[in-house]
Amino acid sequence: MNNEEKAFNRFFKQLKIEDQKPASGRVLLSEPFLADPNFTHSAILLVRHDAEGSVGFTINHPSDTKLNEIIDDFPPTNSFVFVGGPVSNESLFYLHTLGDKLSGSIKIQEGLYWGGDFEELKSMMESGTVSEHQIMFLVGYSGWGSDQLEAELKSHSWIVADISTENVFKGKSRELWNELLTLKSEAFQIVSNFPEDPSLN
Repeated sequence: MNNEEKAFNRFFKQLKIEDQKPASGRVLLSEPFLADPNFTHSAILLVRHDAEGSVGFTINHPSDTKLNEIIDDFPPTNSFVFVGGPVSNESLFYLHTLGDKLSGSIKIQEGLYWGGDFEELKSMMESGTVSEHQIMFLVGYSGWGSDQLEAELKSHSWIVADISTENVFKGKSRELWNELLTLKSEAFQIVSNFPEDPSLN
């Protein structure tokens, strides 16, 4: 552990974090020195958290691949695919604001849903009844077994924060990590300025 990491751990322990409780609709912000490159400056939206474990999607790691490049029979769209996580990265997932308009959708929080009937979605895209701003496509997800996420929270790997439905779709870049930390509290503005590579300090 280098000096920057030690300083962060001291800083983190001094904070009185009373809302470090993961839940569907909340977001996990990776601590700035998390060693796993899959999660560098990541904002992971939790879509499930219960006794069996947790599931989430990284919402701020856009790729340079368009949806039509990986799904040939999907209606033409300019939507790019996001890297949702390292698990099952051959599978497509989607977050959206369509609600009951799309059968089988699962509500995450007010105005935010995931999944639903894929053929229905294709028809809606074809007819123009859903815009590209209402949906986010992702490949892969992140998953934790029972109590695994809680253990990682105790080791300060993640910071739990709230996120609005608007920010899920507005902050489609790595800058979202900084913005959400800054919104959490003034103290976290210090953390939000930590570089991805601490050796650059």
